[in-house]
Parts: sequence; structure tokens; C-alpha cells
Amino acid sequence: MKYNKIATVICSAALSLLTLTGCEGGDLFSINAPDWLSSKADSIAAEKAKNQGDDVIEGMEEDVYTIGATDYSTGWWAQFSKYYQIPEGGKWIAQFNLNINPSASNTYKNFAMIITNDEDRGAANYKEYGAIRYDYQPSGNSEWGDYIDRSLASSDLEFATDTDTGVDKLGGKVTLTIDRTNGGLVVTMTNGVVTKTYNQTSALTNLNADASNGTIRAFLVPEGSYISFLGSTIEPIGGFTSKEDKQPLSMTLNGVPKKVLQGTEAADAFANVTATVQFEQGVSKEVSAKDITFQAIPDMNTLGKKTLVAVFAKTYKGESATPVIATAEFNVVDKMYTSLGATDNSTAWWGAHSENIKVGPKETFVSTFTNYTSGANNWNNFVVVLCKADNTEYAVVRADNYGWGDGYAASTQVCDNGGDWSAWLAAMDGAKVTTYVTNNGDGTADVKAVIEGNDGNTYKQEYNGINTVDPNDFYFRFTVDGCHLEFDEVVGEEDNSTAWWAAHSANWTVPVGKTYSVRFKHFTNGAANWNTVDVVLTRQDNTEYAVLRSDNYGWGDSYAACTPSGGQTDWAAWLAAVDDAYVTASVTNNGSTADVKLVFEGNDGETYRQSYTGLPIEGSNFRFRFTIEGGHIVFE
Repeated sequence: MKYNKIATVICSAALSLLTLTGCEGGDLFSINAPDWLSSKADSIAAEKAKNQGDDVIEGMEEDVYTIGATDYSTGWWAQFSKYYQIPEGGKWIAQFNLNINPSASNTYKNFAMIITNDEDRGAANYKEYGAIRYDYQPSGNSEWGDYIDRSLASSDLEFATDTDTGVDKLGGKVTLTIDRTNGGLVVTMTNGVVTKTYNQTSALTNLNADASNGTIRAFLVPEGSYISFLGSTIEPIGGFTSKEDKQPLSMTLNGVPKKVLQGTEAADAFANVTATVQFEQGVSKEVSAKDITFQAIPDMNTLGKKTLVAVFAKTYKGESATPVIATAEFNVVDKMYTSLGATDNSTAWWGAHSENIKVGPKETFVSTFTNYTSGANNWNNFVVVLCKADNTEYAVVRADNYGWGDGYAASTQVCDNGGDWSAWLAAMDGAKVTTYVTNNGDGTADVKAVIEGNDGNTYKQEYNGINTVDPNDFYFRFTVDGCHLEFDEVVGEEDNSTAWWAAHSANWTVPVGKTYSVRFKHFTNGAANWNTVDVVLTRQDNTEYAVLRSDNYGWGDSYAACTPSGGQTDWAAWLAAVDDAYVTASVTNNGSTADVKLVFEGNDGETYRQSYTGLPIEGSNFRFRFTIEGGHIVFE
């Protein structure tokens, strides 16, 4: 427990934030996390350094700071070193310890050096020559950029693919050299075990707006590793960082969950939270939860929005220091639904996927979910991937009127973003989304999204006529980037106490010649066969054609004329199996008749089917919905 001075700081922060009268009864806690990974990395780095002498390099000055999270969680383009400027005819030498994750399974989990013009990242005139990564993979992307010639790179460690073993050989004390003294560009990276060289004898094209300025900048970017910088022969922008201890100035919290399930211990809820701490001399470092003290204001026990107050009270070297404070908001909730992507919206591109869902010819698959976004960019929202069973892609389409792939190139886009992308992006955090993925059966597909923004406005995005589709081998899935999706639409009480006709889903209108399919998780109290999902077929004015149960029974004029088929041989086993089961419901509008099919993926590993065919309807006046008694369903 961390009380005394830190507790006083937290109470003061809480008072200033929420005008509370005090924080008596608050539960201050310290989170302990395993540090074996860090120790393992240090041992590997030490082993690599044994064969490297402490060579004295002329002009080398101390420049001591860390780039990347020490738990190896840093993604690509997430953290950067300082800028180092190398003039025409100049030379830069840097030394640092490269810490490779002992569990790394990809060759690119090391670092890349980026060479740019003499501009800050994000500046209007910022341009890149390219990047040179420490690993060397001639058939991969270990070097890139319009002004980098990959044929000029070489290494005494070559990888055939990015999953080869040996990335651990890149760890240890690395000496990096950029040499422009002979008019070209010679880059050397070596740890005494592996040496990579880029040798360009021709002069670099001057990308600076000022033709008289031939200076370039270089900076380092780790991925899945971290860099302990040691020294540089060129003073970086912002100056050198000495080994002297430094006081913390501020911090930013990372990875705070948006929702915490009621009853979760605070130590578990915030165990993965980290913080980026800014110290004196422009130095920053990422620290883990074990070094941070947290308190939830006003508490963790009641439902609703809370403020997380975090306090860090250590110097750069880990000594006691004047505390710095950061805050974040989260919600305590009584239910958690199926999510795709990390709930703090930290999932990187292609980092999380739903399962592939098959869509048959002339079928439309309907999905509903809530979209949460980091709000950083338009593309930090849901993405739909259209593919074959083997994941060969037809097209990838985003929420923001953009996509790629051969099928996308032939499509027609219809976008209603309200005329303001900034307002649209803000409205996407917590937006309710319904997507319609249609296999037209003729080699084309359509994707439509209807988005109910958090501002009360409705936005639409369509991709029509996506081609190159094999109608008999057509699937889709969702992926995310800097966002997450929650499949959280519920029909019925979650304790399965739902009374008859008390809970209904939205209505879906099915066009003539189309099949609409919906997937959901199904729960029942198990008391009787009828305590399962029902499909209600109606006209637009809700006049009923039929009510169809899951257990081969129903009513209404259309039901009386249809052919039901349950196929169950053991109704007791069926009822037990359909609790916590996935269900795909398909409704087909044939024009004058309708067909309904339910496929249950039972919790016993068996598949159960229920169908009703030949239900008389008016094809131009037809829709359906779901209801349930003594159970509930959650849409996927």
C-alpha cells in the first residue's frame, strides 16, 4: 500500500477534479507485474556485449535515454528517438543497447533508421529518403523508400522470410554510423556479431526546400523492442541527455480500459496500464503499472463513469521524487459483450479479426455492433474484408469511403458523411452500426453500413458492384485499427426472466429474391422448449404472417400452409445444447413465399437445424424480427 504523501496528492487531485470532500475509504493499491522478460532481455544484451570492447570513439558524448516500452509492447511508428542532423560531408556515430524480446518470432522486431530532409515529422515540407532496418531480408521489406536502393544493402546475416529464427543475434550494443564524407551515403550497423551495410556512392538528392541546405536528419524507430541510447557524436535537437538523475515533470496514461466489469479488482482492471513519463532534459520513459499508484474516484463498486487518478513518484533512476499526476475516465459496467480489438483502442492494423462468415448467392448477412474509435484518424474504425475460404481477398473496404483490392477498384461508392469528416469521426465513438454484406450471385457483391452516430445523426457508407467474386466461395470478416467493436445488441433479460412478447429486436425488410441472415448468441433458462428464440414474419404495419418457434412449432395463416422440419430426435438434449449456442437465422423472400432456417451450433458440439419453407407472403410487403421468452439473445 502507498499512502502518506502520495495519498495526500491523490486526495488533492480528486478534490480539484471532482470537488469531493475527501477520499476517506479510498482503496489505494500498488500493482505488481512480473519482470522476468526484462531480466531475460538484459542477460541477452549483456551476453552480446561481452565480445565488444569499450572502444573510445572520438567526439562521442553521453546521450542516455530509452526509446520504446521495456515490456516490448511498442508497435511500429509509436516511439521515436531524438533527431540527429548530418550535414553534407559530415559523419554521425551513435551507440545504444538494442533490447530484443526473448519471445520475438519475427525478424523485423528490432529497429529501423529513418533518413529524412531537414524537417520535423509532420511539417508541411517533411520528406523521407527512406528507411534501413537492422535485419536483412532481400525478398522482404528490410529497406524501403523512394531514395533507397535496396541492391546497395548487404549483411552477414540474411533472412529468407520474416519468420526465420535469429533475430536475437541483433541484440546487444550497436554502433550505428552514417558517413557522408565521400559525397555518398554509407550506413553501417554492427553489434560485433552482425554487421549490415548500405553503400551508396552517388550523392543524395536534396529534398530540402532550401537548395543550399544539404543537411539530412536521422532518427530511430523500434518495433517490439526497445533502445537504451548511450551516446552520439552529433548533438541532437533538444541537446544531449546526461546520466545525471532527473525529476519527473508530467505523464500520460496508456491502455486505460474504457469499461471495467463491476466486481473486478482494481489491481486486475489496471494491471496492463502504462504511463509515458516526461523527465527533465527532455527525456521520456514508459513505466509499468507496478510503479504507479491508482485510485478510482469516487469508487470501483458502483456503476457509471469514473475518474482514474494515477500518481508516479520516482526519478529517472527510480529514487523518490515529487509526484506527478495523470487522469483518465472509464466506466464500471454490469455486463461485458463480445469485443473485437482491445477495449482501449490500441489494436494495431490487422491486429484482430473476427471469424470468416460465409454468404451464399443472393444472400445478405446483417451484423450489428457498437463502434468505438481512438478518434486519431478516419480509418480508426471498422473494416470489412471480403475473401474466399482460404482468405484470398476480393476487397477490403473501410468505414470512411476508402478501400483496396481488384474487386474494390470496380465498385461504386455511396458516402453520406454529413459533409464534415471531423464531425463524422467524432460521432463514430460509440456509434451503433448495422452492416449488410450481399452476395448478388452474379460475381458481384455489395457492402452497406448504416451508422447511428453518437450525435443523433445517421450516416451511410456503401460499396456496390464489388466484382471478381466467386459466388460459391464468398466470405467476409471484420478487422480493426485503433478501434474496437462490441457486439452488444441484446433482446431479452440477461437473467433469462424475459416474459412472453416483452422483448423484440428491430425489424428487417427483405427484398424480393434476397436472403437476409443474422447471427447471435442464444441463451435459455432451459425450462421448456418454447423458452428459445422465435422469428416473427409481418407486413410493414406489423400485421403477422406467422410466428415461428425454434422447436418445430408456430402459428398464423402462413405457418398453417408451410412445411416445418425440425429433425430433432432428442428434444431434451436439444434444449440443453441451445443454451450459450451460436445461431444463424436466415430469412428468404421468394416473392410469394418465404423460407426461414435456423442453424444452432450447440454447446455439445452438435449442429441442430430448424426450417419452415413455403410460407405464403406478399413479397413487396415483408419483414421479420426476433422475440424470445425465458431467454435472451446477443447479436454477433
